[in-house]
Amino acid sequence: MSNPNPSLKIQVSHSRNFLSWLSDQQISLALTTYQSSRLMLVGVNPQGQFSGFERIFDRAMGLYVTPDSQRLYLASRYQLWQLNNVLSPGQLHNHYDKLYVPRIGYTTGDLDLHDLAVDSQGRIIFVSTVLNCLATVSHQHSCLPLWKPSFISKVINEDRCHLNGLAMVEGKPAYVTACSQSDVVGGWREKRKTGGCVIDVASNEVIATGLSMPHSPRWYRDRLWLLNSGTGELGYLDRNKGEFQPVTFCPGYVRGLSFSGNYAIVGLSQPRDETFMGLELQTRLAEKEVSPRCGVMAIDLSTGAVVEWLNFTGEVRELYDIQVLPGVQQATALGFQSDEISRFLTLEAMAD
Repeated sequence: MSNPNPSLKIQVSHSRNFLSWLSDQQISLALTTYQSSRLMLVGVNPQGQFSGFERIFDRAMGLYVTPDSQRLYLASRYQLWQLNNVLSPGQLHNHYDKLYVPRIGYTTGDLDLHDLAVDSQGRIIFVSTVLNCLATVSHQHSCLPLWKPSFISKVINEDRCHLNGLAMVEGKPAYVTACSQSDVVGGWREKRKTGGCVIDVASNEVIATGLSMPHSPRWYRDRLWLLNSGTGELGYLDRNKGEFQPVTFCPGYVRGLSFSGNYAIVGLSQPRDETFMGLELQTRLAEKEVSPRCGVMAIDLSTGAVVEWLNFTGEVRELYDIQVLPGVQQATALGFQSDEISRFLTLEAMAD
């Protein structure tokens, strides 16, 4: 990994065909880790070797990539950033085919932003976990609340249900995940094993219960996929039964989900004992005699088989979000840890 702070050490390993799989899919990946405050960009260089680049963003969390890979939206501790690609088609910067530069920043305060997306009107929609609601940016205030679960009595800065995940359907917020239906500050912590739920935003109806710390709901190929983090499973919601249907067990606390073709790309984290102790995931890892991993797994949706993987060791122990960068071979970004961002200038063409 290209690291602006060489004192922080990261080791990367991957399956034998992981890089060729990325090339075949014609994608690269963007990852966030709040535990070590990084935006990480993973791809393949022109020699067919691993390309890893990172920038420091304090408590990097929710991440969204536009379908054309021209913009990234990134949630951090008290700010939300829009990073724009400044390269023209076919243009390279030090062999990178995308260069993302932070252009617009919103200072939100610590809203504990989790998942985020952009709707069909171009609005940034995000989950404020501390406010238990969906919101959008405001030019005057920390945010503009848009929606809250019916079981939350008021929008207040108390993390009551640990609302975290957001699924968009046809450019609108459609489903969210929460770790409980508690309306008391911190109440979700008592419901980690089976208190999780999925909520239909339009009807404000709880459509699935009994989940264990669910995260990362995503609508893909007419199905609502999600991660049952407390059991380490990728699966989907059977709307007729209102039940979670597991597809694949992953050896880690699963969080961060994206798709490419017939593959799900799942993020794994090493569980923190104080938050994750007592979950079924612990038991299953012990039964399978495997240690929890931090990394990425590519899973075949037809078979549930893990076809490729990428592991991190060292400073990075937890991931939050994963986004696919379609049509991107290897990407880079500017950050705020050096003066490069002050020296790097790009200009629009002068109007006639």
